[in-house]
Amino acid sequence: MVPAVVVASGEATVRRFIEFFTATIRNGNTRTAYARAVSAFLEWCRVRSVHRLADIEPITVAAWVEELQQHRSAPTVKQHLAAVRMLFDWLVTGQVVRVNPAASVRGPKYVIKKGKTPVLAADECRRLLQSIDTSSISGLRDRALIGIMVFSFARVSATVAMNVGDFYPSGTRWMIRLHEKGGKFHEVPAHHRAAEFVHAYIAAAGIGDDRRGPLLRALDRQRRLTPTRVKRGDALRMVKRRAAKAGLPTTITCHTFRATGITAYLEAGGTLEHAQAIAAHESPRTTRLYDRRADALTLDEIERIQI
Repeated sequence: MVPAVVVASGEATVRRFIEFFTATIRNGNTRTAYARAVSAFLEWCRVRSVHRLADIEPITVAAWVEELQQHRSAPTVKQHLAAVRMLFDWLVTGQVVRVNPAASVRGPKYVIKKGKTPVLAADECRRLLQSIDTSSISGLRDRALIGIMVFSFARVSATVAMNVGDFYPSGTRWMIRLHEKGGKFHEVPAHHRAAEFVHAYIAAAGIGDDRRGPLLRALDRQRRLTPTRVKRGDALRMVKRRAAKAGLPTTITCHTFRATGITAYLEAGGTLEHAQAIAAHESPRTTRLYDRRADALTLDEIERIQI
């Protein structure tokens, strides 16, 4: 639904507004988040009697950011401001508005030096994988899903987006092709354990010839495999359920396996540069957020206090 402030600005503005979300943002999750942020801002403006886009000024955006900070986290405020700023950049280049009122507005300072994603120790991750009953197709599928995330540092969205053909041979090794943000593909060699998990699942599922079909498929009420792709929410619920059964904290998420894999890799002597390449991070600073080796070091040092 197009916000009233946009509709009041004319048909050309409405068309340009819709094009912003359909033509410039390829990732579905980003599109949803930005649409939510922009709609909330424009509704905030409407309630405060700002009825046209041309009437929005830098002080308007600044007041909105100030109010938003009172009940939303700094990362959320920064994301919302980025969405509004990008929208107005698009409207300016389309000559719908003259200037970008959000261009000069600064968001809250927020610097992350350490990620907050819960991480499993190597033995905990092994315990989780070993606790999965692989006598059923659901167990084989769930082990394959978790295995891909752990051993390929894959995001859950990229993992569930895989088709059967995205697990393929290349010479003597097997490769994993991940569907990353922005419509990009990222290919990594399959770790031997991940390959073992995926092979076992595909063989039991009988989907090896369906190269264009979803790799990780949902189950029906009779616990039979369907042609439907597993959704991110389903994957998260599965992880919570499997963690509880293995006696692990249910605070872990799908992203835990990305951080767990990176930390285990670095603990084994892997380099940050190679970890960045495997994880397809744009910057090594992002990869460092997943490195939790210092957590154990800090605990060891604290335990030196003999009282």
